[in-house]
Amino acid sequence: MKQQSRGRRLMVLSKTYWLQAIVVAAAALVGVVLALSPTSAVLAQDVSPSAGMSEDARLSAFFENVYERRVAESPMSQARLGRRTDAYGEWDDFSDAHSTEQNELTRRDLARLRSEFDYDQLGDEAKLSYDVFVFDAERRLNNFKYRYHHYIATQHISQVSGLPTVLQNLHPITTVEDAEAYISRLQNLETVMKQFATLVRTRAEKGIIVPAVSFPYVIADARAVISGAPLDESAEANAIFEDFRTKVNKLDVNSQTKSALLARAESALKGPVVRGYEAFIAATVRLQAQASNNDGVWSLPDGAAYYRNRIKNHTTVDMTAEEIHEIGLSEVARIHTEMSAIKERVGFEGDLQAFFEFVRHDPNNRFLDGDEGREQFLAEARVQIGEVQQVLGRYFNRLPKAAIEVRRVEPWREATGGIAFYNRSSADGSRPGIYYANLRDMKNVQRYVFTAITYHESIPGHHLQNSLAQDLKGLPAFRRHGSYGAYGEGWALYAEQLAKEMGFYKSPMQDLGRLQNELWRSVRLVVDTGLHSKKWTIEDGIEYFRVNTPLSEGDIKTEVERYLVVPGQALSYKIGMLKILELRAKAKQTLGDQFDLRDFHDAVLGAGPLPLPILEQVVDAYISRADGF
Repeated sequence: MKQQSRGRRLMVLSKTYWLQAIVVAAAALVGVVLALSPTSAVLAQDVSPSAGMSEDARLSAFFENVYERRVAESPMSQARLGRRTDAYGEWDDFSDAHSTEQNELTRRDLARLRSEFDYDQLGDEAKLSYDVFVFDAERRLNNFKYRYHHYIATQHISQVSGLPTVLQNLHPITTVEDAEAYISRLQNLETVMKQFATLVRTRAEKGIIVPAVSFPYVIADARAVISGAPLDESAEANAIFEDFRTKVNKLDVNSQTKSALLARAESALKGPVVRGYEAFIAATVRLQAQASNNDGVWSLPDGAAYYRNRIKNHTTVDMTAEEIHEIGLSEVARIHTEMSAIKERVGFEGDLQAFFEFVRHDPNNRFLDGDEGREQFLAEARVQIGEVQQVLGRYFNRLPKAAIEVRRVEPWREATGGIAFYNRSSADGSRPGIYYANLRDMKNVQRYVFTAITYHESIPGHHLQNSLAQDLKGLPAFRRHGSYGAYGEGWALYAEQLAKEMGFYKSPMQDLGRLQNELWRSVRLVVDTGLHSKKWTIEDGIEYFRVNTPLSEGDIKTEVERYLVVPGQALSYKIGMLKILELRAKAKQTLGDQFDLRDFHDAVLGAGPLPLPILEQVVDAYISRADGF
């Protein structure tokens, strides 16, 4: 891959941010023109008290420098932020060597923070940023210890299928130079895919191979990327080529220029892209024969310690697998009681199991089949979002600025794609947030469930939370753009319940769909810990789901196989939601008539994404202020 010097990249990327940090932080520097050299942009060492800056200002400059360095090392992060730089035609470096280098930089960053800044001299907001930075750095360092345990490609999370979506969603083409950068990325895919092949082999040498159930999905995903015209005789166009052609055809250039660009893209696809993906497929097929089981991570070398790491990484709290398992069992029982009440309310005769079976096959719980049903779903989801937007001001003091779109998951990645997911908007709001729904088989799409999922993925869920975070003023960038699973997914699951308070489940069966979603996330606590700590089989997990939820057979299989290959991630939703509800109850009990839900939401969302222990500190501070202490 084409490489740029770190100094030059940082000069391009961070000069504006560095100047803003200094100017805002130190009044003495207002009006001074700073000519930063590449070296000074990289090192940013002049943050000592002698620079005439307060401790808060020095810390702010340090955070911005570290953040911009990380962004400079990641062309894909630049794309997500909506930045077009001299690395627009590149990919991230996924090699072990680069990961090791980044880990050492994180270690040094943490050491500098602790040695160069006086915590007691910081203001409250700066202390909060300090604490979040420490938590994040320690999490990175702990995760690095288990880097080889991380599966490179699975049916749920995989750069193999993810890289083409970066091109489709994060690489707009408005100039010929943009198109040339797109082609450069295609040419560089060979290097990236060969890096992935090497990483897969390295893990296998250490006894870490993805579960057998994952291989067919991963191989199919990779083959789908290099399928379609003009790569073969298929009637369907290759997804990448079609994306490039659509974007290039909108350029205001002559037909000869367009034809030349399309020819170069076709050549890159048929050459380096195909070679890279075929190398990865070959390496994966060779390992498939060695994948002898579908066991949880308990079966891996040091698997128990790795699962503890995954629990902490995804939940941000210190809990044991057994504690989480018991919470799951308790929540499943509680929600069953609420669902039984709805069963009685609608006059269904039979036990809860019979009611679940009825729900699975209820024609009112289904959309029309085929494309007509897909359009029906998309239209209903857009109406839902519009209805929520009209009343948001009653529940939130701050409203999101970025637009939200609802899209179908692209057909080429439907087979292994999740049920629904969200892609955040660009930092400047020029690219909307996207709520993706997997509409591959409309017979498998439950209307009651997706009513709640729409609130989860869009508003008041992920889109609202992410958009408000990006709009925050005065926070370090690493906090505005940070990510903690228990916080983000916990908020989105809380948003499903909030939508009920807002009056948006218009029938008992729609409310049943909300409860079904909460039950689904509670069952995750049981099944994830069962697979990875209690040595459950896939069949054990599927049976627990079948007995305790109304999910369809297809969704159950997809879910359990997902938990197997992404240990701990499924725990974040319910653990996060429970913490937010706990904090809300504490605020309401303490403040009584002074409690304002909008102010509580400001407290939860107004500090950016946070680990749950730090979120609790923030809410406690809000309670103290509101209570007059």
